[in-house]
Amino acid sequence: MSLATPTLAPPPAQIPVVPAPPGHLRTRLLALDGLRLVAALMVCLYHYAGRGGVVSASWHQNPAHLFPTLSGAAAYGCLGVEFFFVISGFVICMSSWGRPLGDFFRSRVARLYPAYWVAVTLVTGASLVLPAVVHAVRTDEFLVNLTMLQQPLGAPRVLGVCWTLWVEVRFYALFALLVVLPGVTYRRVVLFCSVWTLAAVLSTSAGGPWTELVVMPHYAPYFVGGLALYLVHRFGNRLLPWGIVALSWILGLRMATEGLWHTGSPRAPHVVMLVVTLAFAAVAAVAAGWTRWAAWPWLTTAGALTYPFYLVHEHLGWFVIRVLRRGWGVPPWPTLLITVCGMLGLAWLIHRFVETPVGPRLKRALRNS
Repeated sequence: MSLATPTLAPPPAQIPVVPAPPGHLRTRLLALDGLRLVAALMVCLYHYAGRGGVVSASWHQNPAHLFPTLSGAAAYGCLGVEFFFVISGFVICMSSWGRPLGDFFRSRVARLYPAYWVAVTLVTGASLVLPAVVHAVRTDEFLVNLTMLQQPLGAPRVLGVCWTLWVEVRFYALFALLVVLPGVTYRRVVLFCSVWTLAAVLSTSAGGPWTELVVMPHYAPYFVGGLALYLVHRFGNRLLPWGIVALSWILGLRMATEGLWHTGSPRAPHVVMLVVTLAFAAVAAVAAGWTRWAAWPWLTTAGALTYPFYLVHEHLGWFVIRVLRRGWGVPPWPTLLITVCGMLGLAWLIHRFVETPVGPRLKRALRNS
């Protein structure tokens, strides 16, 4: 009678992934689409009601006086950007799994550029009509902004929010070269998260301009946290990914509090930490499968509108507020509601008539070339 040789459990990189039941993954992704729109609306309310400057000029009054309660909460809406970065880490890891570098590159270009080109064109045109809100954009500024490389080139930004796209592009480049190029695996993602976290921590005290450019210590914890949460989503509850998430959350709290409190901002540090915690917790709930009940079909549309809405809402929204409030005398709350709904409507038009037809064609053209 022979004894069977015991079989060792395969390492995480070789663990087969059992397909989820029908609708399981879709439900989780629908919840993620809803979170995208929540983050975009946070940033939108911050731009419309949570700050002064050009916004006060558009309202012809400080928004804090027009919306005393809303303005206090909207001041924390800028943290929607960090929320976006956590979601982005999750989504990029998910969408790149099992794909070669060429497919990853084509998908990013086709996803980012069509709506971006339209948004830059619209804001440039609006700046010529109403330069009181944004300076009239010169031809050279317009052209260089179409490349999405205006920041490293030192050119003025046509879209105020495009600084976050430059952060995203650098994240894509790091992840593509270090993880997607050799092939995405559990081990490579864990190693990437670990090395990036260490580099970010070290660069906060001993970094220079190039380190800031490549390592991005102020934003790395959010991307890393999202990457690790996707490992939880794909491989289940394992100590190592959750440990990376916990460390990223702690570092994210530090970066957000340092950036918004010690720079003279009136925001309360405990509220900043609460918002960052909720951002991590919301994506963690998706990763752990706790949001399967959120299966409403309209969430797909919400996710589709998020990117074009994020691109156009700031400057074009200020234009609309200025016209409605100062030109036509519309009361503050109706002005705010009309502006938000108008930007969502414009985002739907861009998605329907630009992203939907142009994105796939651009992707095919890049593949054929």
